[in-house]
Amino acid sequence: MGLFDFFKKKPAPQEEEELVALEKGLEKTKEGFLSKMGRAVLGKSKVDDDVLDELEEILLSSDVGVPTTLKIIERIEQRVERDKFVSTEELDRVLREEIAALLAENHSADMEHAFAEPKQKPYVIMVVGVNGVGKTTTIGKLASQFHQNGLKVVLGAADTFRAAAVDQLKLWGERVGIPVIDHGMNTDPASVAYDAVKQGVDMQADIVIIDTAGRLHTKVNLMTELSKIKRVVQKFIPEAPHEVLLVLDGSTGQNAFIQAQEFTKATEVTALAITKLDGTAKGGVVIGISDQFKIPVKYIGVGEKISDLQVFNRNTFVESLFAKK
Repeated sequence: MGLFDFFKKKPAPQEEEELVALEKGLEKTKEGFLSKMGRAVLGKSKVDDDVLDELEEILLSSDVGVPTTLKIIERIEQRVERDKFVSTEELDRVLREEIAALLAENHSADMEHAFAEPKQKPYVIMVVGVNGVGKTTTIGKLASQFHQNGLKVVLGAADTFRAAAVDQLKLWGERVGIPVIDHGMNTDPASVAYDAVKQGVDMQADIVIIDTAGRLHTKVNLMTELSKIKRVVQKFIPEAPHEVLLVLDGSTGQNAFIQAQEFTKATEVTALAITKLDGTAKGGVVIGISDQFKIPVKYIGVGEKISDLQVFNRNTFVESLFAKK
């Protein structure tokens, strides 16, 4: 099995199960969005300034964010001007197309087809994010899915300033049956990362996932610490980490934008995982963050089950967002 065979075409029953989970997970966002859309176009036959003003408010209330909302509205205005007439019945389709186009421009594509076989193993993923966003749980779910597909995985518990993070990662390792490298609490995170990658090289692992601190309880700057982790990992694999995955809590809405801003300053984030979308009406945050930071959304969390951490597919996401019961 190739390194990323997990992301190849899934059996139809699995695809169906994931689609159901996605639609259920986006239910709160979808219900608020569609009901407001219905009210906005009630009694209207064409998309005019009043409808666009209502649409702007709807997008903002779904936490799409001001810059992205204005961009979407401007695009729809251009289409209305170009086509001379856009009916309110067509608004759903036009909005779907513009949102999907934005996600495509920001490289949030169907990740099943976006992976290339890496030239070197192990493939090192450094995971960043503040405490409480579901970072360690996301790592556990990712590790479990890779492991289920026959890949060798090593975890590095480098969030050494939070006891719960180390213990939680060790529990995931025991549950899944994969090694977890840890040095306990208040130890050097870079040392843990070094040993995790060394173990990955020694056992010819496919993937090494390194958990990092979301907040440091020392005088050491977070940027300095993340840079140090990168340097020690590169002693084994010069091009590592191959991926820096930022985990964000979708239910926090605009706060997730602030976190993305801080972490993109601290390190070169290459992919996003947006969690907890099942408990919020703020699912529009996926669109806004992808657009504003030009970083691909790679995973979304739509429930508690391991399989509810899904590889992001922009077209399926948009269709689920607009799907009527």
